[in-house]
Amino acid sequence: MDVRPTAIPDVVVVEPRVFGDARGHFFESFNRRALEAALGRPLDFVQDNQSLSARGVLRGLHYQRPHPQGKLVRVVRGQVYDVAVDLRRASPTFGRWVGEVLSAAARNQLWIPEGFAHGFLVLSDEAEFLYKTTDYYHPETERCIRWDDPTLAIRWPDAGVPPAVSGKDARGLSLSEAPTF
Repeated sequence: MDVRPTAIPDVVVVEPRVFGDARGHFFESFNRRALEAALGRPLDFVQDNQSLSARGVLRGLHYQRPHPQGKLVRVVRGQVYDVAVDLRRASPTFGRWVGEVLSAAARNQLWIPEGFAHGFLVLSDEAEFLYKTTDYYHPETERCIRWDDPTLAIRWPDAGVPPAVSGKDARGLSLSEAPTF
């Protein structure tokens, strides 16, 4: 696998090595030893999640406090614009965000460490999204920052339709109101 940093060095893009021939292709979608070596830290994934969403669905910006989750995310069908927001007050990149297009065709993944909010916008007709987490889902500690918070000024791409958000996500807090790490 190849790992490349983003503008926030703790968030990295993971690109597998794909082996293909006339029969199709093969790639290792996860190798704990290799990813731990690339990140320089141990990983213990405890839960896998999967979602299916239509074009224009925007999920996020979600996080848990306490019980923060590190996430390794990827798309197995379609394409999304994936965003991570640094919520670690002691970090030099606090309040900054990075975005990456993830797609089934590219087979790329994004590692989002604990202490970040996460969201994505579906750019294809449908997208099936998978993520591994380093802590279990705790609904009582789930938090949400508004996807359109003017302080963050995330530059979401045009999906061809207006963003469709859940009621919970529409009621998200601004960065200045949200509990952080």
